[in-house]
This record gives sequence, C-alpha cells and structure tokens, in this order.
Amino acid sequence: MLRLVDVSRTIELPDGTSEPRTLLTYVRYPALGAPDRTDVLNAPAARADGPFPLVIFGHGFAVTPALYARLLQSWARAGFVVAAPVFPLENANARGGPDESDLINQPADMRFVISRMLAASRAGSGPLAGLIDPTRIAVTGQSDGGDTALAVAYNLSFRDPRVGAAVILSGAEIPGIGGFTFPPGSPPLLATQGTADTINPPSFTNAFFDAAPRPKYLLSLIGAEHLPPYSDQQPQLTIVERVTIAFLDGYLKARPGALQRLGSLGRVPGTASILAEP
Repeated sequence: MLRLVDVSRTIELPDGTSEPRTLLTYVRYPALGAPDRTDVLNAPAARADGPFPLVIFGHGFAVTPALYARLLQSWARAGFVVAAPVFPLENANARGGPDESDLINQPADMRFVISRMLAASRAGSGPLAGLIDPTRIAVTGQSDGGDTALAVAYNLSFRDPRVGAAVILSGAEIPGIGGFTFPPGSPPLLATQGTADTINPPSFTNAFFDAAPRPKYLLSLIGAEHLPPYSDQQPQLTIVERVTIAFLDGYLKARPGALQRLGSLGRVPGTASILAEP
C-alpha cells in the first residue's frame, strides 16, 4: 500500500479541522512466484516481462477497494499494474461517515494517482521502479468510482490525455459537471451494466454509451444488480474478469485476437450479452 498525499488540496474533517488530501492506494503488480498465490506483500516483481500497462481503479460509495479484491487480482495476474486508491471522504471508514458530496473531487484524485504512480516508476529505485509503461494507461471504476473514471476519460473539465482506455462498471455521469466531450482520439470504452440494477439503472449507462464514439462495447449482465457482479456473484464476476481483460489486452497491449475473444466471452446465454461497436 502507498500513502499518497496531495498537499495542494485539503479535506475538511467533521471536527472542523482540515488536512492534506491523502489517498491510501492498494497496488498490485505482476510478480514472480506460484501463480495460485495472491497479494503477497513485497513479492518480487516480474520485471523481465515489463514494463506493464497501468490500470487505475475507483471504488464505489461507502465501500473500499477490498470489496473488489478478486477482480483487481485478476488484472494483475493478466499483466497489469493495478492501483486502487481509497477516496478520503467517500470510503466506508471515512471519519464521520461516507460523504458522497465529495464525488466531484475524485477525478482530480484519480489524475493525482496516475501522476504519482508514473513518478514511482521513473524513480531510480523502489518497488515500482521501471514497472509501468507511461504510454499505456486505463481508468476504471464501479458505481461512483465508475463516475470518477468516466469523467477522467471524457469530461472536458477533468479529462486526462494520458488515458488510453476506460472501463466503466455500472457508472454514470457525475451530476452537475456538464456532460462529456468525445473529441477525435477519445479512449476506447467498455461499459458493463446489470439489467436489474436499481442504484445506477441501465438508462444511466445507455446515456453515455450512446454518446460515445467507436470503439465501444457494452456488456449487459442479465438480471444482475449493482454491486454483486464485481465482488462475488458467479458466474457474473468471472465473465466481467474475462471481458475486461480481453478489452485491456486489445487496447493497451494490442494483442492479436483479444477483441474477437472479448465478443465471444461476453455472450453467455441467459447470463450476459455484449454490444460491440469496434
């Protein structure tokens, strides 16, 4: 875990005091060792296979990245460095309770984490030195974390030009930020959505998906609700793992056949369907 402190911004605490905006960030990376072992602290990195693409993940409201551990582990095993910050005021353990009004500040958090991860990779020493390819970056997130990633990928006020792909898991537009811009060269989009989601209903995903240019993909999880497909519900979680990895392989690694595999993995009768507009 990294403790990343943005001294240029502060948060106000329930007692009226303020402190620098601090992002405890869980980092997973491809490592040496038995493939069935996960989350081994300070495991030796598989440096000979790097540098690796970077994936930044944003968690949903009133939870932490721990809820999504299996999904994040699957991305690291597939050859990505995965950084998942704990948003300081929206997380489940925030002092005074989670505060969703802080959502507007989270796109800047995600951009800050990108910068700090790239700086750690550029450093001459340290556990992340040389591990990250700065030209291959994706943002992703679920629920409010998906809203955050969507803004970083596509909103005029928050867009980060370093982002080369976006995976939005049951996300939506952040209220009041003025929508999205999709200039030429906008990052490819993969959106996923449970058809029985009543928190961020399908109409929210359809709104930004319809506005986005190609290439874009929409994975529909039939009968799935808001959170379970990304934490522990099977077979939905495995489908999300496989489809997201194929998307990231295709657009961050340019692996032959990855996008064709994405289409076949997203079609599971009675459980999942995929709309592909490459």
